[in-house]
Amino acid sequence: MTKVLVGLSGGVDSAVAALLLKEKGYDVAGITLRTWESDAGEMSRCCEIDDARATAMRLGIPFHVVNCVGAFCEKVTKPFVAEYLRGRTPNPCVGCNRDIKWTKMLEYAAILQADFVATGHYAKVVTLPNGRFSVQTAAHAEKDQTYMLYRLSQEQLAKTVMPLAEYSKAEVRALAEAAGIPVADKPDSQEICFVPEGHYAEYVRDHVPEGRVLPGEGNFVDLDGRVLGRHKGIINYTVGQRKGLGIALGFPAYVTEIRPSENAVVLGDESAVYRESILCEDVNYMGIPEIAADEELRCFVKVRYHHTAQAATITREEKDGLLRIAFDEPVRAAAPGQSAVWYDAVGNVLGGGIIAGFGRD
Repeated sequence: MTKVLVGLSGGVDSAVAALLLKEKGYDVAGITLRTWESDAGEMSRCCEIDDARATAMRLGIPFHVVNCVGAFCEKVTKPFVAEYLRGRTPNPCVGCNRDIKWTKMLEYAAILQADFVATGHYAKVVTLPNGRFSVQTAAHAEKDQTYMLYRLSQEQLAKTVMPLAEYSKAEVRALAEAAGIPVADKPDSQEICFVPEGHYAEYVRDHVPEGRVLPGEGNFVDLDGRVLGRHKGIINYTVGQRKGLGIALGFPAYVTEIRPSENAVVLGDESAVYRESILCEDVNYMGIPEIAADEELRCFVKVRYHHTAQAATITREEKDGLLRIAFDEPVRAAAPGQSAVWYDAVGNVLGGGIIAGFGRD
């Protein structure tokens, strides 16, 4: 019997993933990774152990808890703070999936002699005609989570099962309720797991590493560098932001760029937040091998989780090896530190990277 180790977060999606696999005849075990706990004892929404244990008991499957707090701090929360101090807007979930969740689950799967790991992500693991593994968009676009999975390696995908690709959220909740799973009606989390109230700047201020200086007040400037007023510190802003700027200019103003070397936040009208091209670093190739120096890749690119993928051409910059993504139509609010993820025409992830800056418009 094929053995599958299911990552149980304590939510309904991972619970139903385990349910479906058990119903299909797999030998299922559950695992929860303890990644973070607040000073007040509040657990991350990704590792609510009591709810996960209750699910495992209801399903009658073995349950394991693995402590990953130290690794999570080194691989996720410290880089998150460092990126904000650089004036960037990181997405910690994409790195956590590869470096914590899949790494730790596969390590424990080897100990338990499990054949695969599984999660409750809305995506489908596929093998492409070129022999490479990829994740394909879910049947219901509103729940698709492939954007968060683009950094998974070929070795990780080869050992992964995702049972929810064809299901809607309503269907998942109905299955959970019918099976008597105690978290059937549990609300979805909408925030980064270790910043449960969404106060990112406050978290960064409270976790500045020893020896680092928190960027203080500086200037709002226009596109030509003229001073417009004072800002509260670059960690409080992100590209595309309009609300909460605390400055009146007589027109709707948006953050168009953050310049940490000058401690400046650039403001402009809405047209200024659109870019014809962006540059990417720290690239992970998934559905395709590495792009050659003389190659052009036509694809569709998302620059944030809820962005509708836009047609683009990807090339490699000869000078520094960065990837240049030129969009057919300008893309709105591409923020350095976020991820750009590339898809083919049928929704297979080809790869992705971290937005490093803006190309030559």
